Amino acid sequence: MSEKKEEPDSLSTPPEGQEKPVVLESVIEFAAEDSIVMLGQNRVYFFGRGKVDYQSMNIQSNFMHINTDSSEVHAQYVLDSVGHPIAYPTFTDGKQKFESETMRYNFRTEKGYITGILTQQGEGFLMSDEAKRMPDNTMYIQGGRYTTCDNHLNPHFYLQLTRAKVVPDKNIVAGPAYMVMGGVPLYLIGLPFGFFPFNEQRTSGLIMPSYGEEADRGFYLRGLGLYYAINDYVDLTARADLYTKGSWGLSLESNYRRRYMYSGHFSAGYVSTSRGDKQIPGDYSKSKDFTVNWSHTQDPKVDPLRTFSASVNFSTSSYNHNSIDRMYDPDRRAENTKGSSVSYSRRFTSIPLSLTAALNIDQRSRDSTLSVSLPNLSVSLSTIYPFKRKKRVGKERWYEKISMSYSGSFRNSITTKENLILQSSLVRDWRNGMQHSIPISASFDLFDYIRITPSVNYNAKWYTSRSTMRYDDEKKRLVDADTTFGFYHINDFSVSLSASTTLYGFYKPWKIFGDKVQMIRHRITPSVSLGYTPDFSDPFWGYYRTVQYTTPEGEWREEPYNLYRNGIFGAPGRGKSGALSFSFSNNLEMKIRTLKSDSTDSEEAFKKISLIDQLDWRASYNMMADSLRWSNISASISFRFSSRFSLRLSGEFDTYLYDYRLDSNGKPIPFRVDKLRLLNGKGFGRLIGTGTGFSYQFNNQSWGKLVAFYHKVFKKKGSDAPEEPPLGDTSAPRNDASPSQTGPINLAGEGVVSRQRTSEEILGEHDADGYVLWNFPWNFSFNYSMNLGYDRANFDMERKEFRYKLTHNLSFRGDFKPTKNWSFMFDANYNFDLKRITNMTLSISRDLHCWQLSASVIPIGPYKSYTITIGVKSQLLKDLKYQQSNLTTSNNVSWY
Repeated sequence: MSEKKEEPDSLSTPPEGQEKPVVLESVIEFAAEDSIVMLGQNRVYFFGRGKVDYQSMNIQSNFMHINTDSSEVHAQYVLDSVGHPIAYPTFTDGKQKFESETMRYNFRTEKGYITGILTQQGEGFLMSDEAKRMPDNTMYIQGGRYTTCDNHLNPHFYLQLTRAKVVPDKNIVAGPAYMVMGGVPLYLIGLPFGFFPFNEQRTSGLIMPSYGEEADRGFYLRGLGLYYAINDYVDLTARADLYTKGSWGLSLESNYRRRYMYSGHFSAGYVSTSRGDKQIPGDYSKSKDFTVNWSHTQDPKVDPLRTFSASVNFSTSSYNHNSIDRMYDPDRRAENTKGSSVSYSRRFTSIPLSLTAALNIDQRSRDSTLSVSLPNLSVSLSTIYPFKRKKRVGKERWYEKISMSYSGSFRNSITTKENLILQSSLVRDWRNGMQHSIPISASFDLFDYIRITPSVNYNAKWYTSRSTMRYDDEKKRLVDADTTFGFYHINDFSVSLSASTTLYGFYKPWKIFGDKVQMIRHRITPSVSLGYTPDFSDPFWGYYRTVQYTTPEGEWREEPYNLYRNGIFGAPGRGKSGALSFSFSNNLEMKIRTLKSDSTDSEEAFKKISLIDQLDWRASYNMMADSLRWSNISASISFRFSSRFSLRLSGEFDTYLYDYRLDSNGKPIPFRVDKLRLLNGKGFGRLIGTGTGFSYQFNNQSWGKLVAFYHKVFKKKGSDAPEEPPLGDTSAPRNDASPSQTGPINLAGEGVVSRQRTSEEILGEHDADGYVLWNFPWNFSFNYSMNLGYDRANFDMERKEFRYKLTHNLSFRGDFKPTKNWSFMFDANYNFDLKRITNMTLSISRDLHCWQLSASVIPIGPYKSYTITIGVKSQLLKDLKYQQSNLTTSNNVSWY
């Protein structure tokens, strides 16, 4: 190797006429594996792996020499047997770390001259032909290259920096720069200067926008804003979006956090959207939308007695369709309902009392319906035993088992349209009231097997208005006539007496099953209760009035109505009730032996299997009703197939027959008749409705377990064939390890970027035979819901029964990676009524090492579109991309 002639170091040469003595602040420590040779001219040569330490500075190289007169060290790489450079010198000084081809460093001035430097700055890597290091670790480079591609020697792309100043772990300020792709310089993609920030701490500054074009809004600048770090706990981000056709938007976003106290996020946005041409009648439209989002979480350790939480997601109904960030998001665009809540609760230690105050807002974007409940106050007193002695002597007396509790709530709410909420009257349009509930109960054991529970439930409601009704001849029904305002107090109560017990039945199967099945247990929990509720439509209570009118057919009628039917907590019901209720709860389990018969009889040798997890049915008989005394039969059944999957069905069964009459248009109007189905040969009851839903997810692991279970159950005995691992499973053991890779010595210290790359980084993992391992991860999930019930609009006049209607929904999504770099994803919904897929999104992405190619397609529906994007993966250069779409056409090349 020819030796390069050294130039005089101007950085270490004192001014002419002055002699500066060599004074070092610390001892220089050095070592070499091979040898240290001291020659004339005060030079020390290091052969083999060597290092030099001075204060916090460290230099490692396979070839170095020190000039003791000038306090200067020189290091460079060496060549291997075939002439390839290896063992590049490394330099470390605190957080500054880099690798280079050659370097000269002066211990006294702490300056250096480096060639072929390679160092990591932020998310990317910086290389340069020449660099000058200053005592404050700042470097001035010439012929620099900055890239986020870790293929340092031949990066797929880089930014050619003619000159630049590098402040480690802070920023790079560059002069004229241009982009190089695949070794081809693109002079047209350049700029007069560049700035690359690397701060690990939060720093205030500008947010650069992206630009492009939309068909209906015109050219735009999106995301132009400011980030302001207010303090260590709060930040603020402000952004603006501008369009040439008059649309614009503003947004504010803030995050706050106090460790062990609270954390939250707040954002607000306003969008003014203009579409069409003002000169064309009916083509121009303008809308104004806004949104407010707030989430707040309190650490429970701050105050266990006080809690405050917020989850606000409020926006105008058309915001999801007009906002910049949600316009092309299918999940946000299809969002129909939104809910917001803010709550505060307070508990007391001296008494079992708790207070809760809340605000609730529910929105339905489809028709801009808004439901607001403000305020929503609740007071609750936990169960207490008022007659229990503080110091009990002897047995517990019967009256000490009497318990009571209290709950009270005040609510003020309204349901209206978004554009009418501010025009509503608090007195006439808002519904408000207060409810008090005091349940009193006790529990006694009869004959040690039967649990007797008497109870009394008292409710009081306070309202500020009530309304009368009249018959409207045009609408042919009762309508509100007059509303009076004042203070109205109404009461209702009920009493009940219930008895319950638990029965067990055991059955041992026949011996033909062997000793595998040990026992089957049936648990039955019957319960019977008697309840009484007065008839609150009696004139004694004053809650009901009657309207007398003549129908268009000339029929004279008298119809009662409740004065407080519009009350927010409802009103007492009509009719006297003396109901005798029955319920049966069942559970069926089987105990099996899991080990051989000659093994131990410990509990570990047996396993319980649920045959029917739960089977319940309930019915009641109203002894005081004039007709239709039997209620519908309610039933539910639950099966537990595994610890993660269970199936539950519930429904109601009609116990009476139906008949009908024809209206003026000849359509049937069904009604129930006082004829039991059981007594008319129609069975116990007819199913009114039932439904269920379930979801499941398949992936490599779950499919592998299913295949393994199949082989375990159906594999023939005596087969010695090894089980094949499931497709895509790379966890199977190997016969031997992959052969180790050998290569040149790498002197890179900890955290220092090296030019060497292993074959595993380049080609991926290999198996024992040297083939690249094929890992095929995939995931598929679906969600299915089904409801079967009466079609109230479809009555069979011949059979005098309602026809059934089946409604079900299916949504599914999946993703898979056929190779390490390719990824596919799909998401769709199937409408069974239309018998077609109504919504679908397909996307594909390709990892191009330091670049990312992605494509998204919505092939059907009103938002049919496609988007293709290729850009740098690094967050620092995320706006260095090209995007093509039929909705948004943009060529975004942004620089920070």
